[in-house]
Amino acid sequence: MNSKEYMEQTEQYVLHTYNRFPVVLKEGHGVYLTDADGNDYLDFGAGIAVFALGYGNEAYNDALKAQVDQLIHTSNLYYNVPLAEAAKKLVEASGMDKVFFTNSGTEAIEGAIKAARKYAFLKDGGTDHEIIAMRHSFHGRSIGALSVTGNPHYREAFQPLMGGVKFADFNDLASVKSQVTDKTCAIILETVQGEGGIYPADPEFLQGIKAICEEKDILLILDEIQCGMGRTGSYFAWQQYGVKPDIMTCAKALGCGVPVGAFVLNEKVAGASLVPGDHGTTYGGNPLACAAVSKVFDLFEEQQIVKHVQDIAPYLEQKLDELVSRYDCLSLRRGKGLMQGVVVTGRPVGEIVKKALEQRLIVLSAGSDVLRFVPPLVIEKEDVDEMIRRLERALA
Repeated sequence: MNSKEYMEQTEQYVLHTYNRFPVVLKEGHGVYLTDADGNDYLDFGAGIAVFALGYGNEAYNDALKAQVDQLIHTSNLYYNVPLAEAAKKLVEASGMDKVFFTNSGTEAIEGAIKAARKYAFLKDGGTDHEIIAMRHSFHGRSIGALSVTGNPHYREAFQPLMGGVKFADFNDLASVKSQVTDKTCAIILETVQGEGGIYPADPEFLQGIKAICEEKDILLILDEIQCGMGRTGSYFAWQQYGVKPDIMTCAKALGCGVPVGAFVLNEKVAGASLVPGDHGTTYGGNPLACAAVSKVFDLFEEQQIVKHVQDIAPYLEQKLDELVSRYDCLSLRRGKGLMQGVVVTGRPVGEIVKKALEQRLIVLSAGSDVLRFVPPLVIEKEDVDEMIRRLERALA
C-alpha cells in the first residue's frame, strides 16, 4: 500500500478526532523520520516532546526487546523487577519520595487531583475543597484533566465538569492570591506552559505560589509532562527555580515512546492521602513500560543528555533569535532549553507548519500564534542549521 491508501484506510476505520497532516510515517533514524513513500523529514517535534533519545536508539530498543521476551504484564496484584528499578530512578532524579505509574500524562493528572483531594479530606473531613488552576493551561482531555485546563475551547462541549476549580492568570501572583480561600486544597500549574504558547513561569511567581502553599498547607502540583525529563536543561524544570512541588506529574519523554506517565509525591502527601482501594490501574507500572523508563534514565546518564541540552540550547536560541530579526512575520522567541516558541504575526501559524512540512521539516504550533520547537534532545548544531535552512524556505 502507498501513503494515499493508508490514509484512506485510516479515515475509514478510525474515529476522526485529529486533523492529521497528509503524511504516513513509517520509520525513524536519529532525528529524522521516513514516510511510507521513502521521504525523510527532519523532526523538531519529537512526537510532541516524547522521543527525547531520537529514533532507533539501539540500547533502548534492545532493552524493550529483551523485556518483551521475558515478561510484559503481571497486573499490580504482584511485584515486578522493572517497576522497582524504574521507581527508584524516578524518585532519585526528582528528589521526591513515592511514585505511581500511569499509562499517560492525563492519567497522571487525574491521580494528582485525587491525591490532593484525599489529603484535604483526611485533614478536615470536608468534600467541598477547591483547586486553583491557570488560564491558558493544558493538562489533558479526560473530565478531571479538562476541569483544570484553562482553555474554554477544550471545555465548553463537555460541561458540566468537575466542580470546585477556579482559574487565575499565569505569572500573576496577585491573581492567584485573590482566588485562595480556606477551601483551597491545591494549586496546579505547568512549570512551562506548553500548549498555551511556551510560557516559562517567572521565578518570583513560582516562589510566591510556593510560599502561599507552605503558609496555608495547600498542595503545589507541578505539571512537568511536556517540560520535564531534561527538556529545559534539568531533569525537571522546577529544579531550576529552587521550588519543589508536593506532587509532580510527568509522562512523554519519561518512556521515550512507550506510553507511560507518573505522578510523584513527597512524603507528606504520600503518607496522608491515597491508600489501597483509593486508586489503581491494570496496566500502569507494567514490566514493559517500566523497563522503558528504567532504560531511559540509564541512557540519560550514560549519554549525559541533560548536559547536552544545556550545551546545545543556547545555539538553538541564538539561531531562532537571528531568524526573528530577519522576518517581519516573527516577533518574539521565548522558552527554556529545548522547549522554544516563536510568535508569528500577520499570518496563520498553521500555514507555516504546513509549508515547513512541504520542506520535509516537522515543527508544531502552540496556542494560536506560536511556532513550537521541541526536538529530540540529542540534536546537534548541524541539525539546528538544517532546521533553519528548511524553515527559511517555508517562510519564503
